[in-house]
Amino acid sequence: MTVLWSIALLSALAMAASVTFRGFAGVMAVERDQVQAEALLTGGLEMAAGTMQTPSDSPLTELETTATLDTGTVRVRLNDEGGRIDIGKAPVEVLTSMFRYVGVPVAAAGIVAQRIVERRSKAASSDIGSRPSNQAPQLSITNQPFADLGQLHSIPEMEPQWIEAIAPLATVFGNQTVNPLTAPLAVIAALPGVDAQRAAAFINARRNSPSDADRLVRLHLGPAQQYFAVKPQRVASVDLTAELVSGYTTTAHAVIVVLPQDSQPYRVLIWTAIPYAKASIWGRPMAHG
Repeated sequence: MTVLWSIALLSALAMAASVTFRGFAGVMAVERDQVQAEALLTGGLEMAAGTMQTPSDSPLTELETTATLDTGTVRVRLNDEGGRIDIGKAPVEVLTSMFRYVGVPVAAAGIVAQRIVERRSKAASSDIGSRPSNQAPQLSITNQPFADLGQLHSIPEMEPQWIEAIAPLATVFGNQTVNPLTAPLAVIAALPGVDAQRAAAFINARRNSPSDADRLVRLHLGPAQQYFAVKPQRVASVDLTAELVSGYTTTAHAVIVVLPQDSQPYRVLIWTAIPYAKASIWGRPMAHG
């Protein structure tokens, strides 16, 4: 009987050890996949920065590229943040027009736009007051009155659904004007004095002559041309998808900046990991900011 009990105990211990080893091996496999996927995502950022620094006639508008390595594939999509409406710099009439474009009532659109401008003015006054009189303001891409679109939730009378609605059109890393080379159709149509027909005509003309944006703006957008200016494409949103040969997939959204004579090849302003099951970066534009 003692021998039988000993055999049963040894068998149970062997089974427990086997289960533990399989569990440990599974954990190690998951960690290995995560490390390899993160390496692919980092490689995707390097590709994006390299694309921004390489002279090209192709503007950063839904610009896609793919790289395949031994461990898997990374897909990258770039968009110029300068092609969006900057809530920290755009004139009040542009902000009002943008909110009206997404369905905010006329009176409310004007009110929240004015509230945003007032918040910007307070931030600017605070910055000047806290700076020594002999010190010039910092010229930095991160020196913005808003760090992200989520800060609009603190604006009086702002509705959460309005922030969600403007997300595809807005940024905090743009300019006072919009880059006509990279602005999406919806951004152009959201500007004052531009209707859907004018916006569509401009997009069609830009598709045929992308290097002649200034003339096309004057020709198709008339008085709205004051809201456009071609600027260097320094800040880009980057949507990434990494897929390992094992099938493990992960996605991320980033905003990077490439500055001339910088000590770094690029800098990451925003990094957001996205659960793959919830991501749809290749099906439709993501909400940035």
